[in-house]
Amino acid sequence: MDDGPPYSILNSANGRQAGPLSTTTDFIFELVRAANDIGNLTPFEKRRLLERAVKTIREGRDQVGTAPSKTEPDKVVDLETIAASIASAPDVLFGHAMLEAADMIRTLKKLDAKEKVARGE
Repeated sequence: MDDGPPYSILNSANGRQAGPLSTTTDFIFELVRAANDIGNLTPFEKRRLLERAVKTIREGRDQVGTAPSKTEPDKVVDLETIAASIASAPDVLFGHAMLEAADMIRTLKKLDAKEKVARGE
């Protein structure tokens, strides 16, 4: 895994404006692939992927104007907690967290696309 800049919904890894489909889809794929191959990742790679996912989710929420639920615990905080517990958390927990993050990013990508259609972009 590379240690490049975190992916975001709008910015590609090289800093150029990119459509949300390519970069975001690539990162979602990377999270799912890592979850399925969790035993072969180093602790650093696991933590870095979850940190990138948290950053991407927060940026995506800002972009589409959604906030975490006030009635339920924020799943992003759970992802941060898992990333911080690199030494003690079992692989299955990291794999589940990566799949959860991929699902959250996928949902934000869909919301972003719907907003763009509504705005006529």
